[in-house]
Amino acid sequence: MTAHAWSSPVVRARTMWPSQPGALRTRPLPRESAASYLIRLAGTYHLTAAQLLDGLNIATTGTFASPPATDIHLSAEAAHRLSAFTRIPPAHLTRALARQPPPASIGMSRAAIARWQPVPPAVQPLPACTACTIRRSPHQAAPAWIHPASNSPRIMICTHHQQASSDSRHAAPLAIHTVPELTRPRSTARRAAPASLSWASTITTRWYDHQQHLHQRWLTRLDRLTDANPHIPPGPASPALTCRDLITYPETLILATALDRLPPHPLAHAQQTAFLHRLADRLRLPRLAPADHDLLWQRLYAR
Repeated sequence: MTAHAWSSPVVRARTMWPSQPGALRTRPLPRESAASYLIRLAGTYHLTAAQLLDGLNIATTGTFASPPATDIHLSAEAAHRLSAFTRIPPAHLTRALARQPPPASIGMSRAAIARWQPVPPAVQPLPACTACTIRRSPHQAAPAWIHPASNSPRIMICTHHQQASSDSRHAAPLAIHTVPELTRPRSTARRAAPASLSWASTITTRWYDHQQHLHQRWLTRLDRLTDANPHIPPGPASPALTCRDLITYPETLILATALDRLPPHPLAHAQQTAFLHRLADRLRLPRLAPADHDLLWQRLYAR
């Protein structure tokens, strides 16, 4: 074999399987998309994802696109080969990688096959904290994409490194050191019921879009975020839209906690007034007087 042939990245990848498992430990982030991890793993060896899969003798189908637009589904045999190469036990690898159930043609196959699948924008993963990623990617700061925790707002905050993500259209997480209310640990999201979080997110989104109640506070927060993150793309979606969930996050958690404490029966008029008074105090508002069409009233009546 010529020296040129040995320099081929595909040949280099093939020489590492199966007798030589990966020498460089690239660990997946919790809930990282399989495509994101595979690309970071391949990049550690200066390979593309396609070259690494070919080197592991894993046949691929589908059209590749960079995360978060696509993910990859692995058959059981393909996952086994990836586990052996990375030296990560299969159970650990499965728990770390946030994967949707593979198509039947993949999941039931005994062959080592993989398929690239498009991911709808509404459920695409978000950019991970760059400081956390570099700790799991030796020799390079490759970007990573992870899924938010289930039954929680579609947002991720790294309080240690003061980075956050809330929209897959951002190529990198946002610095949030200028918005201290986002950097404090938030245990409320883990305690509130999923239904209350869903209602709270819907209500604060409506308030944000219609510039109600907390408009000036949220506008100030938006200005601080955009000033600290000049890399936010100006279009086609503006930062006012792509940063919305992050901007409203503190108040969403406060509202979710309040809704979680509502009794299972309708509130009397005096109880509704007391609830709004307590909620205004927690939101640091002088008063809270929702209009008749406000979704908060709908939630109070939907008992």
